[in-house]
Amino acid sequence: MPLRPIEIYLTQLNWHPRHFKNIEDDIGPGPEMKIAYHNGQKTAKAQNGSNTETPGDETLFLSLQFQCKRHRFTFTPKISNSTQHKMFKKFSSEEVSAQNQVKASVQRKIRQSIADEYPGLEPVLDDILPKKSPLIVAKCQNHLNLVVVNNVPLFFSVRDGPYMPTLRLLHQYPEIMKKLQVDRGAIRFVLAGANIMCPGLTSPGGVLDEEVGAECPVAIMAEGKQHALAIGFTKMSAKDIKAINKGIGVDNLHYLNDGLWKMERFD
Repeated sequence: MPLRPIEIYLTQLNWHPRHFKNIEDDIGPGPEMKIAYHNGQKTAKAQNGSNTETPGDETLFLSLQFQCKRHRFTFTPKISNSTQHKMFKKFSSEEVSAQNQVKASVQRKIRQSIADEYPGLEPVLDDILPKKSPLIVAKCQNHLNLVVVNNVPLFFSVRDGPYMPTLRLLHQYPEIMKKLQVDRGAIRFVLAGANIMCPGLTSPGGVLDEEVGAECPVAIMAEGKQHALAIGFTKMSAKDIKAINKGIGVDNLHYLNDGLWKMERFD
C-alpha cells in the first residue's frame, strides 16, 4: 500500500533535493520532489516513499508527515547547534560544572516550588527530599540544574523553569504529572530524542488532556505502554495542539535510555 504524501517543511532557503538521500524503500522507487511554499516556508512534497536522511553537517529543520493504515505521525529532527531537546542525549558527570549544598532557606524554597508544581507529591515529599539530608544542586552545561539527594538525581530544571522529575522518580510516582500520549508509531522517534509534533498527539492512538496548558511539564505516554517514555515541556496548550495540529507541540527534554536515565547515581 503506497504511503500518502510526505511533506517536508524546511526553513533553510537554500534547500535542494541533493540534501536528501535513501529515498527509495521497499514499496517502490523514490518520490519525485516538488518545491512549493507553505505558510512562508519552503515545502517539498513527495508522492511516494517513506524515509529521508540528511548529512550530519547540514543545518536543516524538517518535519516529516506520513500516514500508513491508521497511523499518522510527524517527526521533526533538528540538525543544528541547538542542544535543548538533546541536552541529556549524551549526558555524563563531565557535564557537571559545580555541585553546591544549598542552605536551609534555599532548600525550603526548592521543596515548596516542587510541592506547588506537583501537589500529588506532597504526602511523600519528606521521603523524597528528607529535611535532614543534604540537598545538592548540580549546575551543568546548557543552563541545566539537577537536584540531588544522597547522590541520586531526582529533579532537573532548565534556566528558571519549573523543576521536573527524572523518569526514574516519575516511574515510582506515575500520577504526579499531567499526561499526553503519542501513538505507537511515534515511540522510536521519541526515544531518539525527537520533539513531539502536534499530529503525533492528535492521531489515532494519541491522547490529549485538554486541561494541559502551554509551558507546562508533562509526562509523555505511549499507546500500549504502561510507563512514561519521556518528560516534555509543552510549547502550546493541548487545545491549541488539537486546533492547530501542526508544528512542535511538546519539547522532548528527557527520555528513556538517555544520559540522565543511565546516571542512576552521582559518584
